[in-house]
Amino acid sequence: METESPALPRRTKIVATLGPATDHKMVLDGIMRAGVNVVRVNFSHGTADDHRRRVQSVRDNPVAADRHVAILADLQGPKIRIGNFSGGTVDLEDGQCFVLDPNRDQPGDVDGVGVTYPSLTEDLQVGDTLLLDDGRIRVIVEEIKDGRVFTRVRMGGRLSDNKGINRLGGGLSAGAFTDKDRADVKLAAELEVDYLAVSFVRDAEDVREARRMLDAVGSQAAIVAKIERAEAVENIEEIVRAADAIMIARGDLGVELGDEELPAAQKNFIRLARSLDRVVITATQMMESMIENPIPTRAEVFDVANAVLDGTDAVMLSAETAVGHHPDKAVAAMARICIGAEKHPHAKHSQFRMNENFHRIDEAIAMASMYTANHLEATAIGALTESGATVLWMSRISSGIPIYALTPHGTTSRKVSLYRGVYPIAFEPLSEDSAEINEAALAELRKRGAVQPGDRVILTKGDRVGRHGGTNAMKIVEVGDGA
Repeated sequence: METESPALPRRTKIVATLGPATDHKMVLDGIMRAGVNVVRVNFSHGTADDHRRRVQSVRDNPVAADRHVAILADLQGPKIRIGNFSGGTVDLEDGQCFVLDPNRDQPGDVDGVGVTYPSLTEDLQVGDTLLLDDGRIRVIVEEIKDGRVFTRVRMGGRLSDNKGINRLGGGLSAGAFTDKDRADVKLAAELEVDYLAVSFVRDAEDVREARRMLDAVGSQAAIVAKIERAEAVENIEEIVRAADAIMIARGDLGVELGDEELPAAQKNFIRLARSLDRVVITATQMMESMIENPIPTRAEVFDVANAVLDGTDAVMLSAETAVGHHPDKAVAAMARICIGAEKHPHAKHSQFRMNENFHRIDEAIAMASMYTANHLEATAIGALTESGATVLWMSRISSGIPIYALTPHGTTSRKVSLYRGVYPIAFEPLSEDSAEINEAALAELRKRGAVQPGDRVILTKGDRVGRHGGTNAMKIVEVGDGA
């Protein structure tokens, strides 16, 4: 079994999707040892009991417990889909007419099919391009009549049941939450997930609505806004500010924007999220060939590496681990690529916020610590933290220096597991004396092999241990000098 090298701690985190493949204990053990930091529970597939069982299997896994693996629940959202065909599939020819009918109750055929979105005709105009099955089929709207959409096939092929529909350029305005999503928010609260991903976000109000739903069921989960609609691109800054994190979901986003627009958009989103102190996950088809194959393509290697060099906090595996034939190899390969990319000087240096003013003391301490650590060649940073805010700010600065989040709270440990370059350590100060706390923190880091005698370490903490937002001190210590 391949595992990460302890000599090269990987800064970029790996999100792996649970599914039938990981239901086997050996497979779950394998992906955990290979380096998973966050597991994704995809509410688009499986039953509530499936999700309960999978979450419990992660919590029972000793490697996951030691690494403080976080759990991300992903809402299905209002994906607009076609209905079923009487034969399961149809073959559409270029130039033929094909009718999309929201009112059709009967199975579809080669001439037309039902649609799950009742308001389809209200959102379309003659001349619009519709993309079916992630753009594999393209049709042009020629007429809207009697509640039906008459289209002409421009790029044909085989179309099967329940495939998605997008409009090139966006504009299909289904609401962000379905009845299923609202039920799944309650399930997410029951499962005590650490992150909730909201699909097909259009604007900041969708994020705020998700937060109200979480508050109503007593969940403290952080919100990940999935960027996969053209409308989200237009509202990207307000969405990033409203959310705790974003996920660049490149499947539907690429369909709506066009593939040629996607690389620059990804780079811009990562840059924006980091500049606004938000976490960012890059997702969709990163190692797609490894669903079947034991090694990635060179294009996939470059895709993952480029996301790392751009500053993403995490890269995500979907079908590769959920239903793939080589889940552990996919995680191990992704980990190797991340470590390789992180060796590049571009991934270790940053001028971020060098000319800005800070508005909070704990934020200023975080920035000063990163500046000092990077210029003093410190071995590590040890941050005593209650909420994880200090290490989030630290992690926005590109660096090769590990940031250890020393916290007594399991929820904080799991949350920071998604932050780039941050490693959670369970730590409960047994004294209120500053020198004794420093000594205990260094002892914990030494015990875990993070530092050695003679190493310089930056420690941050607050005068009042246990107070949220109370970090107000930074100290440079040398391991073995009595702190």
